[in-house]
Amino acid sequence: MREPDMQKLDQLVGRLVNDIGASMSGALVVLGDQIGIFKAMADGTPRSVADLAAKTKVRERYMQEWLSAQAAAGYVTFHEETDQFSLTPEQAMIFAEENSPAFFVGAFEVVQSVWMDEPRIAEAFRTGKGVGWHEHSTCLFRGTERFFRSGYNAHLVNEWIPSLDGVEEKLKKGANVADVGCGHGASTILMAQAFPASRFTGFDYHGPSVERATAAAKDAGVADRVTFRQSAAGEYPGHDYDLVAMFDCLHDMGDPVGAGRHVKDTLARDGTWMIVEPFAHDRLKDNLNPVGRVYYGASTMICTPASLSQEVGLGLGAQAGEMKLRKVALDAGFTHFRRAAETPFNMVFEVRTQTH
Repeated sequence: MREPDMQKLDQLVGRLVNDIGASMSGALVVLGDQIGIFKAMADGTPRSVADLAAKTKVRERYMQEWLSAQAAAGYVTFHEETDQFSLTPEQAMIFAEENSPAFFVGAFEVVQSVWMDEPRIAEAFRTGKGVGWHEHSTCLFRGTERFFRSGYNAHLVNEWIPSLDGVEEKLKKGANVADVGCGHGASTILMAQAFPASRFTGFDYHGPSVERATAAAKDAGVADRVTFRQSAAGEYPGHDYDLVAMFDCLHDMGDPVGAGRHVKDTLARDGTWMIVEPFAHDRLKDNLNPVGRVYYGASTMICTPASLSQEVGLGLGAQAGEMKLRKVALDAGFTHFRRAAETPFNMVFEVRTQTH
């Protein structure tokens, strides 16, 4: 056995201590969200353990330990002089404000599903078979919608759609839009709220997600111009769509090229396919960073197994990168592929059969 470098060993152990603390804190975030502690602290008023316990109907001893752990993580703020706890405005945006562009609790629910579903993924590793999206724990569906919605709130209407040539103008006048792989419908509903003259249809193969999206559209007051239907990406009905959107789902598909061909067949002559995918560079070495770490982890446990559970099973993965995505679009018969926008977490591509 090779002799370890003790300094490097200490550094790695230090990192692992941080990672274990993050894992523990993640479970506590989900717990605090479910019980309502974060929302009880949303106004930023410093409160004692007893006050928060009474407000949330939680036993005081449990509240003391939860608050202490979250303060150690930097997720809540401890006021030593008064022995009280509060949320700063920044902490409130991340943990308590559901519609904040920085709301992060859903990400921890996704991580929760990863731990719960690990036995299934381990079996897939041994057999080579996939694990379908629908086979995961319910917290994955809820967490994905809640986490992704924050990014869509921050960027979709104000940045991504305006980056597509001529699309915003069509939506303002009245366009026919398909949101394929819509999940719980966060992206569909957000677009419908921003562009009341247009009509939107969300498609997803997962029946419970379609039901949840339908209820969400009604709650949001847009059910008159939004419809959700259960359908696979390569089979959704309709034609002459001015815009077909796929948000963070193309890489999950077993046959993304086939799905792309169907998009081409259902688009209007001057229609646009908008592809939103996780941010990634084309080379592995350029993705070895904190964002890549998250996405490769999710890809291993969720995205790649989903693709391998379907016909073709291309297995693009969540870090496919622009080059592979471009190839998918060109193989599907499109001739125009352009990166229109990006954030630290997403890339947005404009795909057409012709330029405007």
